[in-house]
Amino acid sequence: MAGTILITGANSSLALPAIQHLLANYPDHGALLTIRKSSDTDVSTKNLLDTIARFPDAKVSIRHLDLSSLAEVHEFADNIASEIADGSLLPLTSIICNASYWNFLGMELTEDGYEKTFQVNHLGHSVLILRLLESFGPWFGRVVLLSSELHWPGKTPLEKYPPALPDDLEQLIYPEPDDPVDNFGHGFQRFANSKLAIVMWMYALNQFTEQNPLMSRITAVALNPGTLSDSRGFQTHTPPWMQYLFKFVIRPLQPLLSFRDPSMRTSAEASVDVMDLAMSKLAPGERGYFKLREKVDSSPDSMDEKKQQLLWSKTEEWAGMDGTSTDPSSIWHLPSYSPLIEAMSPSIYADSPNFEGSPMVENRIKSPNILGSPMTENGMKSPNALGSPMTEIGLKTPKFGVR
Repeated sequence: MAGTILITGANSSLALPAIQHLLANYPDHGALLTIRKSSDTDVSTKNLLDTIARFPDAKVSIRHLDLSSLAEVHEFADNIASEIADGSLLPLTSIICNASYWNFLGMELTEDGYEKTFQVNHLGHSVLILRLLESFGPWFGRVVLLSSELHWPGKTPLEKYPPALPDDLEQLIYPEPDDPVDNFGHGFQRFANSKLAIVMWMYALNQFTEQNPLMSRITAVALNPGTLSDSRGFQTHTPPWMQYLFKFVIRPLQPLLSFRDPSMRTSAEASVDVMDLAMSKLAPGERGYFKLREKVDSSPDSMDEKKQQLLWSKTEEWAGMDGTSTDPSSIWHLPSYSPLIEAMSPSIYADSPNFEGSPMVENRIKSPNILGSPMTENGMKSPNALGSPMTEIGLKTPKFGVR
């Protein structure tokens, strides 16, 4: 059945080929894409528009979402849930928690006062998932969380301090100042800890959904996509030596390195695994931790069930949720969901709010026009990232393509 695929961090290195794979292979599904930067000067956003331009008939909606603001995440989730409930959007098939953040140059706090890496990678996504559990369709649902090999101590020579969730979990959101001052070492550990939390919370989420008969069709997986040699993340909030290492050594040598370590690969290769898991083409009905395309054991620390449940409870507390999201009595029942079931035909896509307020089309989800260009009756008229002219039917791909 056709549904909506929600992808956070949609203009990232991994998301772009994943979206291309989605639009090319699952054209009956709608893509609900979130980005933090919608400026026409942002290269990543231009690349996203160029990717969508290759599929003029695609059902795409782009929304702004900053996971470092819990108020914004709550508001976003409320809006999406309302649109699904009133039939403006089809029910969710999958949520892909792709957005990620690190800072190896120093610790940052969000507007909520929490450590930013942990909030963006784990807490913000957890809020989004919990608020939208009731918005999945009745056929099946899949939550894909992006983890990393780094959640397992001793897996990389870059590790100075092994990942471990402290006994006092409050230290995850209110960490002590780095002592000794070692921005890279502690920043790396904070990132690894966030990935460990993602895996542990995934197990708790699965335990919750399995216990509720109306939600048992929703499965969660945490994916280690490998080391993505072409990720732009290695050039952001990282020391110069790391930027040079990946730009001039790892990336050029990736084809050779992959013979020794298959997890050393490109974003395009990893994107296929992400989408196949999201669409339950890979491992349908399964839950747990995956490395590339194989279900494997996660780290021993991540299997601590007591700490999994403690993290589950603390996550709700930090998010300002009252617990009703994980109260079985609050979960929707199929009879009240029937209007959405009746609207599952891929040809019946209602209007979706436009990012800049421009008019909607009537027969399918309309992509927001981030840069403000006018819409057409047959598709989306959107500015070309590199300035090439538009067509009446949809976006025209720039001659230079996606870089």
